[in-house]
Amino acid sequence: MQRRLRLLESATATTERPLRVAFASSDRERVDQHFGAARAFTIHGIDRTSHRLLEVIEFAPGGRDGNEGKLGERIVALEGCLAVYCEAIGASAVRQLCAVGVQPFKVPHGTRIRAQIAALQGELRGRPSPWLARALAPLRRGEAEHPRVDQMEVEGWSE
Repeated sequence: MQRRLRLLESATATTERPLRVAFASSDRERVDQHFGAARAFTIHGIDRTSHRLLEVIEFAPGGRDGNEGKLGERIVALEGCLAVYCEAIGASAVRQLCAVGVQPFKVPHGTRIRAQIAALQGELRGRPSPWLARALAPLRRGEAEHPRVDQMEVEGWSE
């Protein structure tokens, strides 16, 4: 990784935890990069009604040379994301991403990031696709199973 820009969180009106979704993009507007050779990824926080840019990750130049060594740093950089959108991706990268819980998607060259975000928001407001429903299940279970832990955190700890 050559450079990573992480934007600071600001207080928001929503109580939803945004989903982290990555896009392989050279211009931060369109998906236009092959996963293994991507020079940059933008990571967005997305919920039902809003979205914001969270991070931009840039990598040193490298071609599509079949060297799988460069996949590791890209996969580590996307930790915590639910999905990554790219114009192409190899089978090895797909396996490695799925193993760490990141769902890869191949979309046509030039797909607008804002349009993809809007489509995800539509799924969040309505009926999520099977992959999104699977990805959301642990998050929803965690929220439902631990309300008392959240309350204890608010109350503080004393010994």
